[in-house]
Amino acid sequence: MAVTDRDKPLVDRSASAVGVRRLLLLGGLLMVLAGSVSVFGHAFGALAVFAIFAVLACVGIAAIFLWSLGFVQFAERAADGSIAREFLDTASTGLIIVDRKGRVIYANQAYGDLTGSASPADVRSLERILSREPDASEPIYRLANLARGNGTGSEEFRLSRGLAANDKGARYYRVWVRPLGAASQGMQAWQIADVTADREQQELSFQELQHAIDYLDHAPAGFIATDERLTLAYVNATLADWLGIELGDFRAGKQSILDLVSDESRPLLDAGFDPATQPPVVDVDLLRADGQVVPVRLIRSAATGLSAAPGAWRAIVIRRGAEGQGAESGDAAETALARFHRFFNASPMAIAALDANGRTLRSNAAFSRLFGKDCAGGLAPVVDSVSSEMKEALTAALKDAVRGKGDIPTITVDIPGEPARTVRLYLSSLPERSGADAEAAYLYGIDITEQRALEEQFAKSQKMQAVGNLAGGIAHDFNNVLTIITASVDFLLLNHRQGDPSYGDLILIKQSANRAASLVRQLLAYSRRQTMRPKMLNLTDVIADMHLLLKRVSGDFVKLERRHARDLWPVMADIGQFEQVVTNLVGNARDAMPEGGTITISTRNVEAKEVRGFGYPELSDDDYVLVEVADTGTGMAPEVAERIFEPFFTTKEIGKGTGLGLSMVDGIVKQSGGFIFVDSKLGDGTVFRIFLPRHVPAALPAASQQAGGGIAKGEGQAATTMSAGAAGVAAAKLDLSGTETILLVEDEDHVRAGNVRALKMRGYDVHEAASGTEALEIMRSLGGKVDLVVSDVMMPEMDGPTLLKEMRREHPQLKFIFVSGYAEDAFSRNLAEDETFDFLAKPFTLRELAVAVKGALTS
Repeated sequence: MAVTDRDKPLVDRSASAVGVRRLLLLGGLLMVLAGSVSVFGHAFGALAVFAIFAVLACVGIAAIFLWSLGFVQFAERAADGSIAREFLDTASTGLIIVDRKGRVIYANQAYGDLTGSASPADVRSLERILSREPDASEPIYRLANLARGNGTGSEEFRLSRGLAANDKGARYYRVWVRPLGAASQGMQAWQIADVTADREQQELSFQELQHAIDYLDHAPAGFIATDERLTLAYVNATLADWLGIELGDFRAGKQSILDLVSDESRPLLDAGFDPATQPPVVDVDLLRADGQVVPVRLIRSAATGLSAAPGAWRAIVIRRGAEGQGAESGDAAETALARFHRFFNASPMAIAALDANGRTLRSNAAFSRLFGKDCAGGLAPVVDSVSSEMKEALTAALKDAVRGKGDIPTITVDIPGEPARTVRLYLSSLPERSGADAEAAYLYGIDITEQRALEEQFAKSQKMQAVGNLAGGIAHDFNNVLTIITASVDFLLLNHRQGDPSYGDLILIKQSANRAASLVRQLLAYSRRQTMRPKMLNLTDVIADMHLLLKRVSGDFVKLERRHARDLWPVMADIGQFEQVVTNLVGNARDAMPEGGTITISTRNVEAKEVRGFGYPELSDDDYVLVEVADTGTGMAPEVAERIFEPFFTTKEIGKGTGLGLSMVDGIVKQSGGFIFVDSKLGDGTVFRIFLPRHVPAALPAASQQAGGGIAKGEGQAATTMSAGAAGVAAAKLDLSGTETILLVEDEDHVRAGNVRALKMRGYDVHEAASGTEALEIMRSLGGKVDLVVSDVMMPEMDGPTLLKEMRREHPQLKFIFVSGYAEDAFSRNLAEDETFDFLAKPFTLRELAVAVKGALTS
């Protein structure tokens, strides 16, 4: 192909510059040779010149022969350069090469066309051409600085008029610059391209996109697009207006569609949409910004395109059931259908239409939530979703429904999973069907998991209460027996000293009675009728004080750790009883780790908003202090953990446990107003959690402090047991004798006789009564001259609290001691808030009776 003038460079001074330099170099060399010849003189000069020409001739002849044979090729470098030169000369992008002084070394024809340079004389560098253009001067200045620092870069700018003479309108240009390298002695290559057509195409595409978006925004339907994770990628203005949100606040990729959907409709939307397994049409309820529900229908399709991920989808959103929509359009049937869909999807009852094979044809959100997505989508029959033991019964019920049978009995099934659910199912048949794939039956399901749990808890509570009442009644009667035994032994020990043959037997009887009394106290603790002396405690301090004791209880092979939160709230509890609770739990944890392990005791505050997170339905939404005793032992099976707090239930060997320890712990915690739970798995250790209610200290009313010395029945707790005066007397070991008049009221003859004898031995004037009515008669006969009344609580005809009320009407300052095998809070709640009395728990020794009487009289 012939080379035209357009294929030649507009300016090319690179080759001539190189030729001139070579000629100058050759001339200089010849001058040096000539000078050398003149130095050697005429004799050797001619010979030297002849030798030089001879060498040059030999070299030339050799070069000719080598070139003929193909061993030497001339202008090879020029041949390679011609390819690159031809590419640059014919390029559509303008190219200019300048030296460090800005002189043009090379410019192709495209450069001249773009800059309007018609001849070589008109060619100027881009710096000179664009330096006075306001829109281009700054970009060119930045590129020039980059080039001088051996940097590369590019800039794009817009000129109101093109550089060429025939460019009338605005033009867009892109300019590149880069240095040619160290060997080029500071030369720079500049390129310029006219990108006006590309920018106009982009603007046209953008305008078309804006028109499309404007069309979608003003369409009568909503449009939505999500990725495979249900993250919103697009929402049109119509849908935003329905939801009452500002479209300007919407940020693509920052919000999930689940944030706009009601809780009942969420199970209908799955991440990763698959048209083959998921219905394309879904009726859901969207939520407005003000919380109101907007029922809509989503018509979904899988997203397509190179940027669409598998599982992403787009949807047309059609509003259904709007107020007045059906009436305004005259389509009452459409409105009724919309209302039905809303009722169907929003129903808390699981509803599904089944075919003859028990597969789901249609279902609502509650059904999907209970039975799973595969079952709701018809990929698996309903029977596969229930536990194995209920499959046969459900299959038979489904067959009856398919055959058109009526009055099908309800079925209660368990659905495995995390968490497992219990569902009560109702089936109804459809007598008229057409085709094997038509709807054959309707299934309705009600989640009764919480109801069953409450029923089981209530049944267990009733059982435990019945056992507790039985244990409390036995303990009360047994305490009377133990009181008689203890008093009788004390009387015998007064006449037998150490060394007497009967002394050892009497001591053994007393020790056995004390042991029996301890068992009775455990029974009372389980039945929540034991004596409690609650006071405000900081559990961190209590457990810290118990550390040495707990170390001895845990043994040498177990590591004991304590973890306490700061600023622990106070609680109201009996410190002795609480210490017994912790000691028992640590002892059980030690027994569960025969090979050693770690016991961790931790405490922390639990605010009301955190309570539901534990999943214990018995806990109310209040503030608690949590005590956890955790071990790394063998753990317990679920059936063992369910019975762990029952009395006399134990997994230990015979003779190594009574089975009352944890039942006592349960009773103490609940009598303190708290809760205790156990979480355990076989081989994974056990955790006991104790929740004690937070106590907010408040000043006691002045009326509760009586001058008589007894302590009133205080606010928020039962009356205290023994007065401070009685405790002080017992501690100081004062003289326990006296001459005051005492009225002793006890319906148990042997108990009364022993107590009367013990007090008379101390010098008191004792009058006895077998009932409350008899005690009132004796009080009247004595003219009210009684210093102290010691009365049992549970008596026929008139109990102790009633007797106290009757006597205090005429004798307000009368001192009173209640004696009972129950805790004082079992009866003190029937007394007025300002009533004061002392309390003595059965069984008791003769000395304890004397100490209580002396303390009450001297207080």
